[in-house]
Amino acid sequence: MMSIRGIRGAITTEENTKESILSNTRQLLQEILKKNNIQIDDIASIFFSVTDDLNATFPALSAREMGLTTTPLLCLNEIKVPASLPHCIRILMHVNTDIKQSKLHHIYLKGAVVLRSDHN
Repeated sequence: MMSIRGIRGAITTEENTKESILSNTRQLLQEILKKNNIQIDDIASIFFSVTDDLNATFPALSAREMGLTTTPLLCLNEIKVPASLPHCIRILMHVNTDIKQSKLHHIYLKGAVVLRSDHN
């Protein structure tokens, strides 16, 4: 029976530029799709969150450029917690899948590996 499951991921950027935000978001999306064998049509929605030091563009633009033109996408700001990881883009992707939640691969790249190093 197919269910909606959530897949998490995060990546840090080198700088607050449109190019850096888009390329890092694309890298994270591609890795989530590859590691979980997800097809674009299987994606129900994606939430993107960014730390308050990233505002040069919307990370969802990367998904649109990758062909996710009908997928619901939403960009949000992370809560500003003192001493939290800066320049961070996080993703929560909802997918239709037969894979059990415990078998999905959550992806954390670059500086974001400190958030969930048990999931790479």
